[in-house]
Amino acid sequence: LWALLGVVGIQLYLLLDCTDGEIARWNGSESAVGVYLDRLGHYLVESAIPIAVGLRLSGWEADGWLVLGMATAIAILMSKSETDLVDMARHQSGMPKMQDTARTMRPKGLAAGRRLAALLPFHRIVHAVEASLILGVAIVADRIGDTDAWTQGVLIALAVAAIVTALLHLVSVLSSTRLTAL
Repeated sequence: LWALLGVVGIQLYLLLDCTDGEIARWNGSESAVGVYLDRLGHYLVESAIPIAVGLRLSGWEADGWLVLGMATAIAILMSKSETDLVDMARHQSGMPKMQDTARTMRPKGLAAGRRLAALLPFHRIVHAVEASLILGVAIVADRIGDTDAWTQGVLIALAVAAIVTALLHLVSVLSSTRLTAL
């Protein structure tokens, strides 16, 4: 029951998150504080999900499921930080704000890989909307089958997707013109 309430709570959080941003844009009251709090909320919620799953699977004991949940959270935070660090690095170096054209990949093979990844958006599984809905289904399946196998499988999938995404995103940032284009 608590796990399903968590799923509903995350969906409610996301609804409110979308609503406050739209209201701020409509009112013209967007601010750096609002952007900061919005990103902080995303960082916290998306990294808390695999930790909560690890805690649920471990029975609140320090075991492999908890470690996997924490490692997944670190990979999610790493991927999100890689995006924000581009802007910070450009600012700290005195460079102007990055233009959309700066996302161009230098090696053409990597550019083709990026286009393929866009067709297979496996990275979406770690986002709060998708992760919470998939986990909701897994939790129900586990209760019906009196097992934790579905939830364990989802946590493993989250871990793989988060780690692969963080690594590929790092390669993407370093091989693009994001840190060099004026």
